[in-house]
Amino acid sequence: MIYDLQGEANMSPVVGMLFSTVTENSQRLKSITEGMSQEEVDYKGEKNQFNSTAQLIRHITFVDFNWVYRIKGAVLPQPLIEQYGPMIDENNRLPLVQGVSRDTLIFQYDGVLALLNETCTHIVDSDLDRVVTFGHKNEKQATVRWGLWHMADHNRYHQAHINQLRKWFQTQNDC
Repeated sequence: MIYDLQGEANMSPVVGMLFSTVTENSQRLKSITEGMSQEEVDYKGEKNQFNSTAQLIRHITFVDFNWVYRIKGAVLPQPLIEQYGPMIDENNRLPLVQGVSRDTLIFQYDGVLALLNETCTHIVDSDLDRVVTFGHKNEKQATVRWGLWHMADHNRYHQAHINQLRKWFQTQNDC
């Protein structure tokens, strides 16, 4: 297999390259979570103090849905907010997700990727310069270019947490 960052044929070159970084990281997320039991998906560390894999995948999904709609120049629809949100709960933590299978969480994330793919076919490289707002109170600004990069980077960042949870879970269950 040859790894590359070439985008889809129906995308502008840079848009396609950035889209492919998101796609590559989503494929990696799928591979590192493959075969997880429900107990492992819900595992929050030995003392139950960390975010579970389920919480992290749901968080990635919600963050990416927000970015796709920013890129589209639209507001995230209320049904998606209700289904996948909020970003953080009343304690400034990721909302609890429990009893949702890894396959369901990945299927939901695939919905984000499909929407991003469609969105990226309708923008061109010059659209990457457009500035959008983000943050818990839309207090920050970034270009669409940065937003696409951030989707890939943020996904990869939380993959490190998932990998750590998997190590702890396996160690705990090997004893």
